[in-house]
Amino acid sequence: MGEDVRLRAVVALAQGMAAAHTPREFWRAAALGSCEGLDGTFAALSVWQRDHGRLKVLVNAGDRAVGEEEFPDSETYPVHQFPEITEFLHEQWAGGGEPDAWVETADDRVPTGRVTGLRRRGRGCCVVAPIVLHGRAWGELYVARPPQVKPFTRADADFATVLAAVVAAGVAQAERLEEVRKLAFTDPLTGLANRRAVDARLDEAIERYRADGSVVSLMVCDLNGLKRVNDTHGHAVGDRLLERFGSVLSRCGAMLPGALAARLGGDEFCLLTVGPAADAVVAVAEELCVRAAELELGEGVACGVASTGDPIGPLRSARRLFRLADAAQYQAKAARSSKPVVAGRDGTVVRLADAPPGARDRRRFRDAPPLEPTPADRPTAEPTPLEPPSATPPPVDPPPSSVGRPQGP
Repeated sequence: MGEDVRLRAVVALAQGMAAAHTPREFWRAAALGSCEGLDGTFAALSVWQRDHGRLKVLVNAGDRAVGEEEFPDSETYPVHQFPEITEFLHEQWAGGGEPDAWVETADDRVPTGRVTGLRRRGRGCCVVAPIVLHGRAWGELYVARPPQVKPFTRADADFATVLAAVVAAGVAQAERLEEVRKLAFTDPLTGLANRRAVDARLDEAIERYRADGSVVSLMVCDLNGLKRVNDTHGHAVGDRLLERFGSVLSRCGAMLPGALAARLGGDEFCLLTVGPAADAVVAVAEELCVRAAELELGEGVACGVASTGDPIGPLRSARRLFRLADAAQYQAKAARSSKPVVAGRDGTVVRLADAPPGARDRRRFRDAPPLEPTPADRPTAEPTPLEPPSATPPPVDPPPSSVGRPQGP
């Protein structure tokens, strides 16, 4: 293979990985690009799981044998069966050597794990190139050819080392992007999801509700007494209170399958669920209130719940569900309630959430007494029907830059 051909193969490999949008797309691009660059028919990318002592296959690309999945969930091999990655090569690197690739064939006399694998899957030879990241083995690149094709040469192994280095650079970049992505959707203090993550998940939840009627519930919480703790004991102690409540919220949220626990900002938190019944969410909210009241230095939590499983009226956007949960939380705050307030089960919440913008300003009603329900607000034997799911969704409010409510102190 000429130098120009190999140079083009390197460029194609790098471009393919750069164009990937998901980890699986990246793994496939790395394996297929390397396979084509080495004139192979099959390639696999594996990662060394150090904590488990196993090589986990991330992708099988190309001509797969019977039983080989493209993205296997559980194809792993104990590294003691493939000691090169942990022993021989490590000693070479530690002594200043390079993590060179090597070739194995099905005809080799010593039946190593890879030789046995070649024979079992009907392949003739393979080249294995360690992928080194941050000075240590991250995993390996494996490319194979069928028996009727000329085996890999030493020159092929050297080129495989080059391709593995390109893959390693791509892995490093992908890991950095993944870390940035996680930071973008994670609250750094509590480790919970942040407001951006809630906005994205809530939009998806409403679409699912429209599609199949899945119950969507949103619990909004305001941690009481944080300002007093900050003023009296300092912000470091206040941060610890936030962290502890975040742990309590995460623990309670675990009772609801698939729940997303998040910190919206300041002393405000939320829990979003898709699927569990409204009563189950309310029961968890009650448990959360009890556990929050037991936190040292805290003063409990004001908790509001809004669910499509309750008579809350038509739901045309994520914005309205957020307003409902928020209004319920405001009512709990104003009443100093030790239990959650639930939209649709409290006569004032729906009216408060749907009031003109000025009336919803938290400065106006956060410290005001609870509104008295009017006859029109009180539940009747025929609750307001929910908007039925349909193939044609109703008009949607223009998406806000951040689903939410007026900001205040």
